Amino acid sequence: MKPSIMGILNCTPDSFSDGGQFLSLEAAMQQVDQMIADGADIIDVGGESTRPGSDPVSEEEEIRRVIPVLSAAIPKYPDVRFSIDTTKYNVAKAALECGAHFINDVSGLRKEPRFLDLCVQYNAGLIIMHSIGNPKTMQNEPTYSDVVQEVLDYLIQKATEAKSHGVKEVIIDPGIGFGKTLEHNIELLKHTSRFVESGFPVLIGASRKSMIGALLNGRETDGRLAGSLAVHFYALMKGAHIVRVHDVKETSDTLTILKALI
Repeated sequence: MKPSIMGILNCTPDSFSDGGQFLSLEAAMQQVDQMIADGADIIDVGGESTRPGSDPVSEEEEIRRVIPVLSAAIPKYPDVRFSIDTTKYNVAKAALECGAHFINDVSGLRKEPRFLDLCVQYNAGLIIMHSIGNPKTMQNEPTYSDVVQEVLDYLIQKATEAKSHGVKEVIIDPGIGFGKTLEHNIELLKHTSRFVESGFPVLIGASRKSMIGALLNGRETDGRLAGSLAVHFYALMKGAHIVRVHDVKETSDTLTILKALI
């Protein structure tokens, strides 16, 4: 598959980088329009922040945030794929009823194994991300004996289970920043090709994350564009299939240059 760009749409007041910017339907749709014009292939819509230390929200609140956006955007852009970024069954079900094409599960089926049945029922794809704990606690001294092997083994096990269950499209995501130290994140990225060798499409999402800030001597989120582009360019060179980003236009430019050179 050709490399794809997934644009991030956080319909939340507290996401780490753009919280509060796209809470209204009008603002969210303007962002959808812009990301698609800039080259997004997939739009990932989320109504609950998963930044380290964040608190959960109710199912009802999450549905209230995301369903109006999906209901407006999916019919408007029939050639663009949409994913729902959630760990909650009823949120995912409501999104799939609107026509969403994927569930993006940051818990990697730990919280809601019924997502397999939902995906089969609605003929939807599933993005399985590796994480440990929950957003509130996941950065409290995460430890691994071999982070690459452990994350890879988990993702292959869950992805194989999903395919055996009948899920038509399964994508794996090593979960940069989700229960990993800076060193863990670097190791995972350095070994992107091992995830690609699993045979499952690989998504990498490092956009504006704290690892980039740490590598740039404490840089704040609004100064992490170049670092985000560098990480995603590296991952694409290692064979990643999808990059999940805030800055779609700049990433699209990077991908255009990459395609011309390889």
